[in-house]
Amino acid sequence: MKPAMQRPPHYVLNQIVRVSSWPLLLIVAAFLVTGYAISGQYGLGSMIEAKRALAIHNMLHGPLLVLLLLHSLPAAYLAFKRWGRTNIEE
Repeated sequence: MKPAMQRPPHYVLNQIVRVSSWPLLLIVAAFLVTGYAISGQYGLGSMIEAKRALAIHNMLHGPLLVLLLLHSLPAAYLAFKRWGRTNIEE
């Protein structure tokens, strides 16, 4: 591992994008499963009762929003930086 002084300028943003992607994937999967369990589609209504699925589904809104922003904002910034569409000098 390189010392902190020799790392690329966007090392921290890349790490935020990488680290936030796995929990985001799990939250999105849980969000979809609980949503389908609420509606009873694809046999997921028999896995978990609708009231419990709704409670879990409602609890996932906050973490989903936080992880989505934590993942997408640095990723979008890095993409614009790669494409040369930012005016921020380093």
